[in-house]
Amino acid sequence: MSTMPTLFVSHGAPTFALEPGEAGRELAALALALPTPRAILIASPHWMSPAVSLTASDRPETIHDFGGFPAPLYGLRYPAPGDPALAARAIGLLAAAGVDALADPRRGLDHGAWVPLRHMYPDAAVPVVQISMPGRRPASWFHALGRALSPLRDEGVLIVGSGSLTHNLYEFTGAAAGTTPYVSAFAQWIADTLAAGDVDALLDYRRLAPHAERAHPTDEHLMPLMFARGAAGADAGARRLAAADVRYGMLAMDAYVFGEA
Repeated sequence: MSTMPTLFVSHGAPTFALEPGEAGRELAALALALPTPRAILIASPHWMSPAVSLTASDRPETIHDFGGFPAPLYGLRYPAPGDPALAARAIGLLAAAGVDALADPRRGLDHGAWVPLRHMYPDAAVPVVQISMPGRRPASWFHALGRALSPLRDEGVLIVGSGSLTHNLYEFTGAAAGTTPYVSAFAQWIADTLAAGDVDALLDYRRLAPHAERAHPTDEHLMPLMFARGAAGADAGARRLAAADVRYGMLAMDAYVFGEA
């Protein structure tokens, strides 16, 4: 069985489901190039919880956890099967790392999970388990969370962190706009830091990265990057995708592949 890489994807606004652009095309091409995973374990900041939880339904529902968007979005479904056995395996790995985790048989997949997966695996045939992201944890905690789940890569599981490389919704206008300069500066710092393999700097991005506070007034949408990087292992390389795709002037759609063979 192939050892899978790990991924960070920017899921943008919910309209990404209908407007793939460069990011959607590159995610689709990536999925075709990768070995078909046995299952997918995905983290999204749209499921925040007091403790780590994992979906444990045989057939998780598609959650439309947004309002005020075009009507066609609410008709979309992503009917991927669940994988309760994978959820149990992940809970065991987390317990071994000292992290308590719970199985949630009722929770479905929020748009942070199903929107990018819809571009990668449109037939929804690969089983999906979503893991929640507890709030008020430092970047190092999410990196360690991913690291604890890294053995799943050798079991054919694709580990994905779905967030947003930049995420300042105070500046969201809903209209097309040129890229705001701080977005490019922040995205380039992340790219350079990942290329250098400087995990310590990445985890200290809030202090070291240019415009960090503006790029992420709150940091939950960048923590999936820390999760995916941690799951990749210490010496994993990074490949950047969708670097030129910026939505509404302030949502950078960058994606990263870590630990490719």
